[in-house]
Amino acid sequence: MSNLNFLLFGVYPYVALSVFMVGSWARYDLSSYTWKAHSSQMLSGQSMRIASNLFHIGVLFILAGHVIGLLTPHTWYEHVISTEHKQLLAMISGGSFGLVCLVGLLMLIYRRHTQSRVRHTSSTSDIVILWVLLAQLLLGLSSILVSAQHLDGSEMILLAHWAQSVVTLQPELAASFMKTVNLIFKLHVTLGLTLFILFPFTRLVHIASAPVWYLGRRYQIVRQRG
Repeated sequence: MSNLNFLLFGVYPYVALSVFMVGSWARYDLSSYTWKAHSSQMLSGQSMRIASNLFHIGVLFILAGHVIGLLTPHTWYEHVISTEHKQLLAMISGGSFGLVCLVGLLMLIYRRHTQSRVRHTSSTSDIVILWVLLAQLLLGLSSILVSAQHLDGSEMILLAHWAQSVVTLQPELAASFMKTVNLIFKLHVTLGLTLFILFPFTRLVHIASAPVWYLGRRYQIVRQRG
């Protein structure tokens, strides 16, 4: 079990991040025209906009919360908020936006499977990635129920130490922090790393292509002929 723990939480993070970076670079360089969301919004009505907004609002907050929560050292915030209160804040805010995201995602899955025009324009990866995201989201929401059983923040600290050890290139130390955490957290982390592997090969790449450059470009002048 210790070897499997090391492989999953000491080695696998670097495999996932390597595939993420190399795969993303290769796709952008060799197949840049496929680097898009493959939006099917024009094939749907108002419900698509509602579903998309709910999903994206939820997932953006969740991602930001994970990055800040996992990568901020405990010593940086301990004088501002206690570990117990930080865990409670994470449970309430993460749970709220997780439910928002879940509603939007279920609407998108239902639309993808039931609207014939959308279904016919969907690739296998489009459908698979939605179900993988659903599994990951359900694991994340389930982890709130686990955290509610002990509000001391101990597992939250272990997960943060794991993430920070991965970033500082300490695989053995990282794996050691994951030995005692609940199985739900282990599954959530493993599937989250798998999403990094899937990223370069799916429509998820559009996350890295937010058109912020539009804000600084010059206006286009359009004139009528004649």
